[in-house]
Amino acid sequence: MTQSFSELSLSPAIERAVAEMGYETMTPIQAQAIPVVLEGRDVMGAAQTGTGKTAAFTLPLLQRMLKHENTSTSPARHPVRALVLLPTRELADQVAEQVKLYAKYTSLRSTVVFGGIDMKPQTLELKKGVEVLVATPGRLLDHIEAKNCVLNQVEYVVLDEADRMLDIGFLPDLQRILSYLPKQRTTLLFSATFSPEIKRLANSYLQDPVTIEVARSNATASTVEQHFYRVEDDDKRGTLKQILRERGIKQAFVFVNSKLGCARLARSLEREGLNTTALHGDKSQDERLKALAAFKAGEVDLLVCTDVAARGLDIKDVPAVFNFDIPFNAEDYVHRIGRTGRAGASGLAVSFVSGRDTRLMGDLEKLLGKKLELEALEFEADRRPAGRFNDGQRAWQQPEGGQDSERRESRAIRESRDSRPSREARGDHRPAPRAPRPPADPLFDKPYEPSAASDTPPAWEASQRTAVRSSGVSPNIKTRRNKVPALFKSAPAPEPVQES
Repeated sequence: MTQSFSELSLSPAIERAVAEMGYETMTPIQAQAIPVVLEGRDVMGAAQTGTGKTAAFTLPLLQRMLKHENTSTSPARHPVRALVLLPTRELADQVAEQVKLYAKYTSLRSTVVFGGIDMKPQTLELKKGVEVLVATPGRLLDHIEAKNCVLNQVEYVVLDEADRMLDIGFLPDLQRILSYLPKQRTTLLFSATFSPEIKRLANSYLQDPVTIEVARSNATASTVEQHFYRVEDDDKRGTLKQILRERGIKQAFVFVNSKLGCARLARSLEREGLNTTALHGDKSQDERLKALAAFKAGEVDLLVCTDVAARGLDIKDVPAVFNFDIPFNAEDYVHRIGRTGRAGASGLAVSFVSGRDTRLMGDLEKLLGKKLELEALEFEADRRPAGRFNDGQRAWQQPEGGQDSERRESRAIRESRDSRPSREARGDHRPAPRAPRPPADPLFDKPYEPSAASDTPPAWEASQRTAVRSSGVSPNIKTRRNKVPALFKSAPAPEPVQES
């Protein structure tokens, strides 16, 4: 089996680009898939995440498309010949960058289209003509309906992370897109996990595929050290900071299950002095790309994210992944911890398990095929410092004397109370003494007796009664006089006429 890139007989332009990227020895998926794709066969490949699937399908496709290479400026000479479909925007952008690096010294053009940004720049790129189009299904359909791209000359189709596309409901979009393509084509399907739905999809659209599995389905990388700690929800944030401090971890992914929880955790860690950013579906595409770029450049220490960042993101030398929440879908655990320990490097995966995660842990054990042991973590005594957060110094201010005196006092009272023997233990079976009643107050126990002067009405009330008796109407009531229209008033009597 071929193990070195120099043995593949690639073109000098592609070999030069591969050498500049530092590739020397192929990974197992690359060693098995590249020769098959060079022969023009359909491939159904399964491999652990982080093993180089992108190069496994990109390099042989570029090699086969070199026969169409030309330097013409006419868009008609650069039709779409290879289509790569991916589930998320971040993954599409990452694959497009890799394709450009591999095709750096060729005349083959490539571009990427995905949602969340303006379509006009993408339309201009498509109008110029491209041989390799990397896209997400939704935005590609938008361009097809707008007649910005024609796919009648596509020769190669790649469905990367196909299981994820099915999970988020892209099957109808995939079926529509594949209906626009020629029936005679080479179809490649790559994924970290295989499910019955994926196999049915492969049987529908792949012709006599070569199945390549370099690892057991749904297996995790052996280079990743995995730990499961029993931690309640209120203690997770403090446990995260303790592990980061004890192990000296400088950079890590922190996965949560919800977008709201992601935003809240990122803000909380940022207030506590950790360099943190959030990545979830409610952020704009520009914000998501900036967050990823800052994390890749080392400007951000913790990337708190949802499963939108769990698939295929290739960020080198990330030492650790934290599952702040156990994923709802057990297969997402395989993808999450695949963000560390990539390309043979060692990594650390830490998962926090609370009391409500019993069912999720059962699903995870069924997927991995082994029993997962929960570990006990020894907490630091002063893990929750007292005091308040100082915005100026970006740190907690702790009062003198170490721990909070009030908490220490309450703990001492509780311990002394618990250390006392019970009444039964002392052999005292007498009824417990009742609390003494407060002394009676004779003023409140005496019944009500009206005073002698209570029969005399006050002066203002006497005057009101006199007024009512004289007029029959209270002076507080104002009578309303109805005005009679002049029409109904009696006309004055005519004056008598005197005869002369």
